[in-house]
Amino acid sequence: MKKKILFICTGNSCRSQMAEGWVRELKGNAFEPVSAGIEKHGLDPKAVQVMREAGVDISHQHSKLISELEDQEFDLVITICNNAESKCPAFPGKAKRIHHPFDNPPILSRKSREDSLNIYRRVRDEIKKFVSDLSD
Repeated sequence: MKKKILFICTGNSCRSQMAEGWVRELKGNAFEPVSAGIEKHGLDPKAVQVMREAGVDISHQHSKLISELEDQEFDLVITICNNAESKCPAFPGKAKRIHHPFDNPPILSRKSREDSLNIYRRVRDEIKKFVSDLSD
């Protein structure tokens, strides 16, 4: 039976969506991934673009709020930004919690001279490595 894994970030638009996509691609035989946010910002088109470049289609995913998942039990809950970690509700059941923050590409893109898509690609690759290292 697959373990249910939940990725949480602030807006469920970029990082958590990428993580959900990577789990489906790399660990889909072991995990059933879901992502959600403290807020609902919609799916970030640049996240879709850079994931597509890596061969993973997340265009069918959509932004969700944590409150939409309160009746579900998870085996693993992973917060991937500090804001979500501080505001993340407790989930019932046996969920193991992990906090592993990643840079926020939409915010960094506004503050950096670096090419915006390169920031997204870097974070995409960091999330891929994290997901690859998850033990089944």
